[in-house]
Amino acid sequence: MIQWSVISGQWSVSQAGLVAAGLIAGGIYFALLRWNTALYLRGGRVWPAALMQIARVGGLVGLLVIAARCGALPLLLTALGVLIARPFVVRWVAPAP
Repeated sequence: MIQWSVISGQWSVSQAGLVAAGLIAGGIYFALLRWNTALYLRGGRVWPAALMQIARVGGLVGLLVIAARCGALPLLLTALGVLIARPFVVRWVAPAP
């Protein structure tokens, strides 16, 4: 079992790694969201966009399930990383005005 030192207030390498995993997963998730939207708007066949949607959501859910099986704190830290990544990626992939 993983030992978490929340009471002492010290961040361990594993806690920072969970936030980093959330940042990476969130970055990929939201970057693929733009590509997925373009596939839906292109028209024609919907299957490629639907498969990408399933893969995108499934990948993030899989990571969060793995984190949840380790405990509440790993789940919260991973989700925090995803939430932190969102505004950065959305701003990065947004079209220039």
